[in-house]
Amino acid sequence: MSFKLFRDYLEHEKNYSVHTITSYLRDLESFELFVASEYEESAVADVNYQQIRNWIVYLVDSGITNRSINRKISSLNSYFKFLIKTNSITTNPLAKHKALKTSKKVQIPFSEQEMNLVLQELNQESGFEAVRNKLIVELFYATGIRRIELIQIKMSDIDFSNKTLKVLGKRNKERYIPLISSVVDTLQSYLNERKDLVEIKDKTHLFLTKKGVKIYETLVYRIINDYFSKASSKVKRSPHILRHSFATHLLNQGANLNAVKELLGHSSLAATQVYTHNSIAELKKVYANAHPRSKK
Repeated sequence: MSFKLFRDYLEHEKNYSVHTITSYLRDLESFELFVASEYEESAVADVNYQQIRNWIVYLVDSGITNRSINRKISSLNSYFKFLIKTNSITTNPLAKHKALKTSKKVQIPFSEQEMNLVLQELNQESGFEAVRNKLIVELFYATGIRRIELIQIKMSDIDFSNKTLKVLGKRNKERYIPLISSVVDTLQSYLNERKDLVEIKDKTHLFLTKKGVKIYETLVYRIINDYFSKASSKVKRSPHILRHSFATHLLNQGANLNAVKELLGHSSLAATQVYTHNSIAELKKVYANAHPRSKK
């Protein structure tokens, strides 16, 4: 069956990224193939919970992790909620489903030393791409924005007089983030390089390729991974780890949790609290070194 209406809903009403929408549809198509082969069922809307449970068992037996299975079920649940919203079904077969247990992943941030090593290397390079890459790294680390938020930055989102950046977050929620002076300086350098490009096709967007078109998600990931692979031995080197580093380093320096929540664009404190793990570890270290009764 076609999931076109659901795709349109995710894109225009939920404002999900292309990557997220693709993942949702891939999960739905995978389930659709399963029910078609096992039950000769042609419509996902007509399935019952037992059929979904059998799919979960099939996924577990196939070696799929609980985390990945939960993501697939979440995609399916979103589809059923959409069907209820559009009066296509009356009950959600996943209404009482409980997610499979998963172990919590602790994201390890880059250290301040690793950040400095990467920035030192970027300072030694010149030219449009080098300055652009430096600005990308600095913006991630100085603002904690998401990869898709960085890609979507428009020229009009920058306020030089107030040194702020307007960011369009999830569900079209706007927030304003202050820019430190070093980032403003790099931004000015990048704009000077940008105006000398032979052709600019996507004039409204801040970050461009050397061909003058808007940068894309895989390019941003590759830039971060390439530079940090030289400075860090961590397995995961992604834009999200830079976002994690931003939050962790702020909390380590005593920043208020609510302030970090606003900067990150989280809707609740619970989402921000995952970043306190490393700041607690830092507090334990300070406590161990400072308390009179602590064994040093």
